[in-house]
Formats: sequence, structure tokens, C-alpha cells
Amino acid sequence: MDAHSRGRADEIDPADQWVLNPRTGNYELRLDHSAGQPRTPSRPQAPSRPRRSVSAPAPSPTPAEAPVPGQRRRRAPEPAEGGQVPPQGRRKRKQGASRKKKVLLWTGGTMAFVLVGGAVGAYAIYNKLNNNLDVVDVVGKNTNAGFAKGKAFNILVIGTDKRTGQGNSGYGDKDSPGHADTTILFHVSKDRTNATALSIPRDMKTNIPECQSRQPDGTIKTIPAETDVRFNVSLGQDGRDPGCVMRTVEELAGVQVDHFMMADFNAVKEMTTAVGGVKVCVEKPVNDSKSHLKLPAGESIVQGEQALAFVRTRHSFGNESDLDRIKVQQQFLSSMIRQMKSDETLTDPGKLYDLANAATSALTVDSGIGSLTKLEALARELSSIDTKNISFTTLPVIDNPAEKIRATVVPDPVKAPQLFAMLQSDTSLTEVKKQQQDAKNAQAALLKGTRSTAAEVRVDVYNGSGIRGAAQATLNWLQNDQGVNRSTNKSNAPEKAAKTTLTYAPNQADQARKLADMMGLPASALKPGTQDAAAREPMTLVLGADFKGAGVPITGPAKAPKDLVKVEADKQVCAK
Repeated sequence: MDAHSRGRADEIDPADQWVLNPRTGNYELRLDHSAGQPRTPSRPQAPSRPRRSVSAPAPSPTPAEAPVPGQRRRRAPEPAEGGQVPPQGRRKRKQGASRKKKVLLWTGGTMAFVLVGGAVGAYAIYNKLNNNLDVVDVVGKNTNAGFAKGKAFNILVIGTDKRTGQGNSGYGDKDSPGHADTTILFHVSKDRTNATALSIPRDMKTNIPECQSRQPDGTIKTIPAETDVRFNVSLGQDGRDPGCVMRTVEELAGVQVDHFMMADFNAVKEMTTAVGGVKVCVEKPVNDSKSHLKLPAGESIVQGEQALAFVRTRHSFGNESDLDRIKVQQQFLSSMIRQMKSDETLTDPGKLYDLANAATSALTVDSGIGSLTKLEALARELSSIDTKNISFTTLPVIDNPAEKIRATVVPDPVKAPQLFAMLQSDTSLTEVKKQQQDAKNAQAALLKGTRSTAAEVRVDVYNGSGIRGAAQATLNWLQNDQGVNRSTNKSNAPEKAAKTTLTYAPNQADQARKLADMMGLPASALKPGTQDAAAREPMTLVLGADFKGAGVPITGPAKAPKDLVKVEADKQVCAK
């Protein structure tokens, strides 16, 4: 299909094919002619206006969908005063709030938004775009649960250094199976008002848990765990697939990773070309002999090879480290989001098709979002997020103290847990004040009342954190430091828990308040029941992945770590 060819005289301009589907309330691209309706000749075309022709057949509507209505003939213009016939043309539709909200379904807000945005736009060429997607079945993980209302979710966006396609011989390792070269944990808040895109450095030392992956011959391979290795070998090495990266991030960050999206070098080249280039800014001229990037100082538009060189160069900015390259990539993605959401892109059906085709061709995803229908469901979840509430940041790290020659980094022992705690407690980097006040109000309502003494608290402690000995360590702290002698270690919980919870009966509320004060439990951790407990019945405390150690408050910080560098998607920043 040639999306750039000039249409024949008897073809209808695709720009006229956007019609209202009365069932969904959305405008959709109709590429066939409804049965029983005559073909309407296209209006005369101005010589300077190129047109795009798209000839893929539309899929048959499902029973839950109404067919898109056919194109109607234009009414003949009425003579104006003086007998003159006004010129024919389309009336411009007011671009009010409702339209702006609809077009957000085409786009999103970090690399996930960028890829999804292109994928959901071409309803009538579903089969072609749907077949572009590569789908990986993540072994042992249910990615088909959908998106629950009122529940935050996390998408792992992975950029690999694998060479594919023409013109990529100069990039990456020649025989690389594709490592996790660029990794972003994209957290979407439960109220869908904000998102945090957390970059994970590829040269960070971490532990990779045991994982299973499906091999090309269909067999399932179990890859053993590794300790103190670079993060980027969580993909590709020893047959690890994206599911292994998901498990590595889950163990590292203490949050559940629900889906992944993976793309290689071609994604940057093809998608930037599809949108007509992305605006970037540099403080000083760039002439990088290794990446072949040449840019004047100030703003430039980059696409294709030049765009790929921009996001891959590490010798032109900052101290030439991978951490400074991550900052440049975040600035680039922010700019691409703005270009995706611009009227220049959203009002051009041909450009949207090119973008959809490029995005789906570049994507490998899990089965939970492995079709256009599922990607559209994801896009709807993202549609209400304003770019000003999308924050890019990098996991805080320090130089690896175990190395004399500093080649790798490790998570900052203070700032990294604070940032992970913000993700675990669904605290935004851009709406901190609002969320802090909401949390205070919720706690005030739930924790208002009397407290028992420590000696009166009865509690059974279960370990669902995945940290060996967490329940016993907590028990020792409660009994020896806090005077909670009526506490018992119940060993491991039936399954791992994402968050710490305290379940109690109404007549145990004073005990629950006292224990919450001791442990720094947030209001969301308290689970009151409806029936009173027996006289000596204990409460149930399950330690979750947010458990940081005996005596360490569970509550995540209400603000980001000091000096955390952020890039907000609605702002242009110049690389330096």
C-alpha cells in the first residue's frame, strides 16, 4: 500500500472520509462505500494539493459496533445575495474541549503514548495494522486482566540495541541478541490524572531473578537467577525475553509490571519520519564523529537517521555518560509527545496512517495488549492525562563503590527507595500537593479516634514481602522496641503482596490506630471489617513489597527526593 501516492480522478479524498459513528460517538476513517449508495465523484482538486489514497478493505463490524455511515452527497450551494454562488468547501469544525478529548485517544504520554497513539487511529484498516504487531506470551504471568477502574498500572517500555532492517549496521553490537538498552517504567495513576516515566540505567548493577521464557521452537526455558550484574542483560542474555525484564523491574521497584512494549532502532527512525520530524534544542553546536550527529545551536527538526543519532549520542552532552544520554532521550520523547498531539498531526489522515503503520511495525508487545482493540483500550485509559502531568525522571544512582575504575552504578540507597515508595503509593511527581492533602484527609477520617496501649495490641504477622525473615524481624522490633508482646510470627503469606495491609474488626479499631502509628501505615493499608472480633482474636498484618525494614515507616514520601531531576512533557528543554 502506498500511502503517499496521488489519488486518481475518480477516488475520494481520504480527508473527506472522517464520519461520525453514532454508536461510539467518535469520528472514524471510512474507506469503503456503503452498499446501495452511489459513488460520489470527488470535487475538483487544486493542482498544488497532493492527496493520499488508501485502498485496504475495512473489517466487518462486530455485533457490538454500528457500521460507519456512508458518505453523503454535498448539497448544491444556494445563491448568495447578488446571485453569486459562494465557493464550495468544508466548514471548519470548532475545535472545542470535546474534540480535544477525542483526539487524545490517538496519542499518549511517553513512549507508550507515542506508540499507542499511532496504533489506534486507523479503524478501517484494522487487519493490516493488527498483523504488523509482534506478540510475546509472557510465561507464568497473566497480562490479560485488562485495566481495572480505580487501579494504577505500569507499562515497561524497552528499547533494544538489536540490529534489524536496512541501514542499521553502524548501531549496536553486531551479534547482540538485543539487550535492554533503554528501559522506562511508565506508571499511570489510579485516577488517570498523571503519569511518571522512570528511566532505569542500563549499566546499573542489580539482581536478575529466575525467569522462564518461550524459545523460538516453542519450548519453555528456565533461566537461573544472577546477582550483581548489569541491568541490560535482563533481556537477550541466555535466552531471556521481555518477561524477564518485567520480573527484574518488579523485584527492583516493588511494583507490579502489567504490560511491556518493545522496539528497536527502526522505531525512532520510522516514527519520526511519519510525523514529519521532531523539534529538538541544543545549547551549543553539535558535530559528533561517532554518531554522525550535526546540529546548529538552538532548535532543529530531526527525523530518520538524524533522530536516531540524536537519541543515541553520548559524546556531545553533559559528561558523556549514559545518564546524560538518558536526559536527552527524555527531552526527545517529551518533544515527540507534543508533536503527536499537535493539530498538524491530528488533522492529517495520511500522516496518522503513516504513523500507525510505523508504530505497529516497530512494536513487540505482550498478549494483554497484543491487538489494536486492546491497544485502543489502553489509549482510552491514557486519554485524560495532560502533558503537564507527565514527568520523566531517572532512577537515582551512585557510582558503584565496589569498583576502582567506575564503570557501573548502583541505586542510591536513600533516594531510590523514596522514589520507589512514591510509585508504590501512587504519588505523582507533578500533583504532590493535591495528593498529599488527599492522603491527609483520608488518614484523618480513618484514624480519628482513641488508641489502645501497645500492650493491648494483638496481631499476627505474615510475610508477603518476598524478603526472607521480614516477619521475624518485624516481630522482634514490635516486642523488643515497641512493647507489642501479643504478636505472633505466622511465617509466609499464601502469596506475595504488593502492599502492606492491616485487617481488623470494628472493635479492634483502637488497636489498629496504635499499630498504624508505630509502623507508619498509610490509610490505604487499613482494611476494616464489618463484624466484631472475639475477645482474644488478633488482627492480621501482611507485609508487602513496600516493606523496607523493621521500624522503617511504610508510608511513601509525599514529595520527590531532594535534587531529583525531572523533565515535564509540556516543556521544551535544550540539551547541554
